[in-house]
Amino acid sequence: MGWVARRARGMSQRTRVLAVSAVAVVGACGALLLIPANVGATALIRGSASQASRPQPLATPTSEAPGGAAAVGALFTMSSGQLDSHFCTASVVHSTHGDLAVTAAHCLDGIEGQVVFVPGYANGKDPYGIWRVTAVYTSQAWQSSQDPDDDVAFLRLANSSSGAPIEHVTGAEQFATGWSVPAPVRVTGYPSDTDQPISCTDTATAYSPTQLEFDCDGYTDGTSGSALLADVSASSGYGTIIGVIGGYEQGGDTADVSYAAAFGTAIAALYQRAEAGG
Repeated sequence: MGWVARRARGMSQRTRVLAVSAVAVVGACGALLLIPANVGATALIRGSASQASRPQPLATPTSEAPGGAAAVGALFTMSSGQLDSHFCTASVVHSTHGDLAVTAAHCLDGIEGQVVFVPGYANGKDPYGIWRVTAVYTSQAWQSSQDPDDDVAFLRLANSSSGAPIEHVTGAEQFATGWSVPAPVRVTGYPSDTDQPISCTDTATAYSPTQLEFDCDGYTDGTSGSALLADVSASSGYGTIIGVIGGYEQGGDTADVSYAAAFGTAIAALYQRAEAGG
């Protein structure tokens, strides 16, 4: 496609290391589980924000994580223990084990090597640490035909060296399906040509029965996977994810109009499969 395809495609020019050692297809949902070589929700949300308690972060979000809560960060690959350039955006999503993040499925297509998530990344700093992706879950519909309505991936993240899951460090956004639009949303993402996130609040509307649209400028390469956050708390900065940039045209052909697959029953099933996997 046009603009957004370049958000993920830029990775093809980067060094890729630490090859994935095992690939397994799990369950009838068809989720794809990728397990790197160095790998040492209880509630179903229907139509609105989950009422499950949101664990508060052990580290308080600071100005080191501008443009949004600590749960939002950038995806990188690593070479020789060093971060390569960031290529997409992801967000920690509340889960039973506290170890899941969500992004766009097309972000992981063709990516080789160890992928890591850096929440709150800004100006070369990783205030909440670097977290290894140990599994990627996508739907069978995405695997077989790259259906834009299924352009969503859940990521399992390794616990910290102390054994704490990421949700206990950064907090987490909630997950919801069937959210009514139009609705105000905040979207924070990482353009690949900057070392800071951008953030914008706008009204999400229905582009189609299965796709959402929001119009903010500057959402260029690297912002694929950025969460559309509804019902954002003015005090904590956390909200409810109702979609991620991707879907139609893999998110859009221009920097000022973006799309997202609306979270429905298929994405809810994928979320449950990711939860059950850990």
